[in-house]
Parts: sequence; structure tokens; C-alpha cells
Amino acid sequence: MQMLNSNVISMLSIVKPRRLFLIIIALVVLLFSRCENKSKMSIHKNNLKYSLSPYLQQHANNPVHWQAWSEEVLSEAQVLDKLLIVSIGYSSCHWCHVMEHESFEDEEAAAVMNEHFVSIKVDREERPDIDEIYMTALQLMTNSGGWPLNVVCLPNGKPIWGGTYVPKNKWIQVLGELNKMYHTNREQVLEYANKLTQGIEQSQLLALNTKLSPFTESEADSVFENWINTLDWEEGGANRAPKFPMPVNLDFMLHYGVISGNTEALSYVELTLDKMYQGGIYDQIGGGFARYSTDSFWKVPHFEKMLYDNAQLISLYAKAYRHFKKPAYREVVEQSIAWLERELKAENGPCYSALDADSEGEEGKFYVWQLGQLEELIPPSDWLLFFDYYQLEKEAYWENGNYILLRKESDARFCEKHKIEEKEFETKKAHWQEILLSARAERVRPGLDDKALTSWNALMMEAYIESYRAFNKDEHLAKAKELGQWILKEQSQDEQRLWHAWHSGNSHVEGLIEDYAFACRAFIFLYQETQEDAYLAQAEKWLNYAQSEFEDRKSGLFYTRPKSGEQLIARSLETADNVIASANSTMAHNFFMLGKIKQNSAYSEQAQVMLNHLKGRAMDYGESYANWAKLLVFQSYPYYEIVVSGPKAKEKYQAINGDFQPQSLVLWADKENDAPLFAQRFVADKTLIYVCTDGACKLPLSDVSEALGQIHTGK
Repeated sequence: MQMLNSNVISMLSIVKPRRLFLIIIALVVLLFSRCENKSKMSIHKNNLKYSLSPYLQQHANNPVHWQAWSEEVLSEAQVLDKLLIVSIGYSSCHWCHVMEHESFEDEEAAAVMNEHFVSIKVDREERPDIDEIYMTALQLMTNSGGWPLNVVCLPNGKPIWGGTYVPKNKWIQVLGELNKMYHTNREQVLEYANKLTQGIEQSQLLALNTKLSPFTESEADSVFENWINTLDWEEGGANRAPKFPMPVNLDFMLHYGVISGNTEALSYVELTLDKMYQGGIYDQIGGGFARYSTDSFWKVPHFEKMLYDNAQLISLYAKAYRHFKKPAYREVVEQSIAWLERELKAENGPCYSALDADSEGEEGKFYVWQLGQLEELIPPSDWLLFFDYYQLEKEAYWENGNYILLRKESDARFCEKHKIEEKEFETKKAHWQEILLSARAERVRPGLDDKALTSWNALMMEAYIESYRAFNKDEHLAKAKELGQWILKEQSQDEQRLWHAWHSGNSHVEGLIEDYAFACRAFIFLYQETQEDAYLAQAEKWLNYAQSEFEDRKSGLFYTRPKSGEQLIARSLETADNVIASANSTMAHNFFMLGKIKQNSAYSEQAQVMLNHLKGRAMDYGESYANWAKLLVFQSYPYYEIVVSGPKAKEKYQAINGDFQPQSLVLWADKENDAPLFAQRFVADKTLIYVCTDGACKLPLSDVSEALGQIHTGK
């Protein structure tokens, strides 16, 4: 009930007591009557205009009586005894737009939906917990998945039918059959719904491996050995189409290759990174990667750009630069950060979620070029060079006279072939990109999903930190701190609890385990770079809160939703790594890192317990458990804590990090520090480097190369 405003209170203060009592009773009755009428009426109109989700707002003018997901809507559906249509998608989903245009904007389809169903729209990015449950249901029913995800459910939310994109006539037919079945064969429908819900619950159960034994190098090696036959050794990525960048998988390969010395894994990473940045999946003019390539050689992208893809790929290319030292990788990082700050970031605020694939109703229209357009814009003296560089003779052609700019070789090789100095060519290329970027800015832009998510912004914090580690640009560290402050100021309900989503200054949706996992990891990294204890303390608070609210005490793994608050038909527990690492594997890494930093055996043991449950899956199905596999590498190969202490600690810390050192956790302090790894290791006039294993340190060194030698030789 809304509070009475001050004017009403002032008016009531001058009324006689008996009359005052009657007026209050009348107001209460009126207020409850209005609330009841609103509840009854709201279900019979489209209410998405009140939503904070840009995706739901896209459907606000549909003739379908869409509702946002809420316990109240489910209760109303049960009162009305109507089946639910739960339609799940996201703002940059092409086929979501197609189905909206064909069915949800259509009066005939809307009439069927409105008469017989309560229709609910869900933004899968805003409510991944709901998406996980119904995607599991779809996979159990059809052995496939995708978006839009359309599920028909009982009024209590238990699913009875599922599909993805459905043409209008088929959609109307399916809905008619389901409605008839519900009213004529209800017992059969209820029985099926209960069995399917049991299947969803059982799918969340994991065969626990409670027998702890030391992790071995051969176990870590088996991940790559079992994975190798599914890799494309000519074009990179997986040996199939469509082809996704999968940064988590490549991150494992990079870590494994460097730590184990497996040159085959490193060659695969380098090949894939080269092919991706040279292909059409990478925006050659503005920077940033599209969601995926529709073919097997990275040429024709599905043009939407996602924050989570680009944040992780920026991190990956920054780490790869530290190992391979390729200038092109630095260019990708810096160009992609520039794109993101130009097109996907709020001023003095968070990073937004996505750019759509479509503009003016056409997929990719914002990004593709006609040959005549290019010829008009590029200086005539540069045309032949430009024509060859971007493969306009043949490779770059797509369809309907449109070209997708792409490359086939490194700049060094191209310059050698054309007998031009690399610096001169860099100047020309920058000029071409400036011209085309300016021309493209005049076009109608793709739609922007301007919600911000805590978890994805934490990924972007990592991207800035990895860029800072690679290039020592203070602005990158400053941007990471800014995003950290946004999480603390806008997305924190208190010292422990987070919000998941944000839009136009409004934080909403109770924090999910992914928010705690990724924010914790980002703040640990921020602590490493700044040595500000507050960041580490905050990371530990989030970790401990996650333990109290999300942890399954039996397994040590974590549910998607907290135990308090709204409860869905099942409680999901996601362990598989996909395009984003799972929150569970990320939490295991957090326990591993905090165990090292704090010398906390309980944290270290929890990392081991969690990994032990998933070790078998990581070894057999590395492609789906790559972040677990990376932790397996850390736990099986020698791993070091490197402690740099003294007045020039930051300088030597950065020298150590100049090359990629994934087999070590590097910490520094330029003043006395009572943290376990620093205790009694500070000398005021010396900067010393300690190479440690589980807190046991070798004799200190002052030379960076000698310290690195101890790591690389194990002596």
C-alpha cells in the first residue's frame, strides 16, 4: 500500500475524531479496491512499458498482453486457470526479432495468446536463473536449445511444451492443441509436467567424487589429448560451423601451453587468435568482435556485439600479447577498448550489454560496404593498396553487392609484399579507418541494449586489468577502478549483497551467484595491482556471503539463486563452462587464489573439493569445462607465489608480469605489510623477490631474471 502523502495527512489533522475515523476507513477501502482492480486489470493488457529491461521494452507495443515475470502474475494465472506462455530472449537476438514480427505483432496470433494464456516475457540476461530452468526443460524435451526460448507451462510454472523459433501458423496450431489438451486431458498433462519437473531437478544433481587424491600432470595433459580431434588446425576454433570465439577455451589452451610447455596448444591458440582478428567476425574499422561466425572461416558474422564476448577477448588478447609479443594483438586490445568506450559505455558509469545485429531491419547493414561507397571514400592513390589489404577482389564479398572487410595476412607480411615501410602503412591504415568510421557514423546505428549487469561489468574490470598488465597504461587501471566503484556504489545493497541488473540509474534483480563470483575475482585482481587491502576485504565478504546464501553444503558447489527470496520450480546449479566460465568454476578459482593470498587452508581445500567433483568431466569434455581444466593445470603442475617486497616492489612486479606468468600468483608491497605472505619480509632499503610454494619461500633474490629462472627451471 502506498503511503498517504503530506497534503492528505495535513487535511486529516483538522478533522474531528469520529469523522476522521470514518474517512480513514473509506480511504483504506478505496485504496485496497484500487489495488485489487489494478491486479485484476493488469493481466489483460500489455504491461511491459513498466519494465526496466530494454528487451521487454521492445515488446511493449505488441498486441499480446505481455507481463513481466513475477510471483503475482503466476498467482493470477492460477486464479484464472490459464496456461502460461513463457517467452525468453534477449535484445540482440535476431530470431527473437523475427518471431516478434511474425507472431507477437500479429493480431490473429495475439488474440489466441490473450484469450487462452497468460503470456510472460523474460530477458534471459536479466533473469538467467529463469532461463537456465526452462532451457533445461527444452533440452530434456527436444535434445536441443536456443533462443527465442518459448515454453508453455502450467499456471504454477511447470513446463509441458517447449520450442525455439516457431512460424506463425505453426505457433497458433500448437497453442490451440495445448489449450485443448489442458482442458480435456488435464490429469495426463499434470502427470507429464510433474515428471518433467522431476527431470529438471534430477539434471541439477551431480555425481559427487568424495575421494580426494592429488591432482596429476597426466590428468591435466589428458584434457588437451581428449580435445585435440575436435579442433580446426587450419582456421582455428572448433572444427564446425557456426564458429564461436569461445574465449574460455582459448584461455585454457594459453595457460596450459605456457605452463606445460605444450607447443601444439600454443600454436593452436596463436592460429585461432590470428584468424579471428583477420576475419569478418572482427570489426576491421571500429574494433570489437561479433557474437559468432556463420561459416567455418570467421568471414560472415552474426553481427551483434556483446559485452561479455568483448571483455573476455580483450583479456585474452592482452594475455596473449604478453606471451607472443605480436603487435596485432595490442592493436586488437586498444581498438576494441576504444570501440567499447565509444559505443557501449555510459558516461562516468557502467558498460552496457549489447549492440543489435540489425539496423533499419537488415542484419549487418551498419557494418557492410558497397564497392562504390569505398571507392568514393578512400584516396585514389591508396585504392589499390586498400583493395588488396581488405581482400576486395574476392574474399570480402558477401551478398547483394555487400562486402565485409577482412584480411588474410599479418601487416608485416603485407608490407613486405608491397615493399612499403610498416610505419608508413600504419599511418595509411589509421587514416582509412578514420575515414570509414566517420562515414559509418552517419548511418542508422544498431539498437543498443543499455542495461548493465554486475557480472559482465566485472568481466570488463578484468579486461582493463589485463590490458594494464600488458601495456602499463595507467588509464586502464583507472577505468577498472571506476567500474569497481560503480559496483560498490550502485550495485551493492549493503557490504555483502549485490544487485544483478541496472538501467537508467535503477538497480534491480537480486544478485545471482555469477555476480558474486565475477565481482570477487575482479576485486582480487584489483588488489593485486593496487595492494589496497579494501579490495581484498570486499572480495572476501562477497565470497563468504555466497557461502552462506548459495552453497550446497553437501557438495561445496553453488546454486544460481540464493536460498532466500523468490523460489522457482527448481533450483539450478550450473557447472559447465560455456562462452562465459561458469560461476562455480570461477568460485573455485576464487577459493584457490584467496587460499594462496590469505594462506587459508579452508579456502584451498574448498577449491580442491569443488575441482575434484568436476575433474572427470573436465578431462573427458574439456570444451565444456575449460575453466575447471585450467584450475586442474594450476593444481597439478608446479604453482608459485611470487612475493615482491621493498621500495621498488611495483617496478619489479611489473617487470615480472611483462611476460605471461600463469604458473604463479604475483603480489607486491612497497611498505611493511602484515599479510601472511609478506610478514617479516620487508627491508626498508632493499627490494627482494621471494619465490614460494604454499607459503614456503626460497632465499630472497633481488634480480628479476634470477627469480623467473627459479620458476621456469623449478630450482
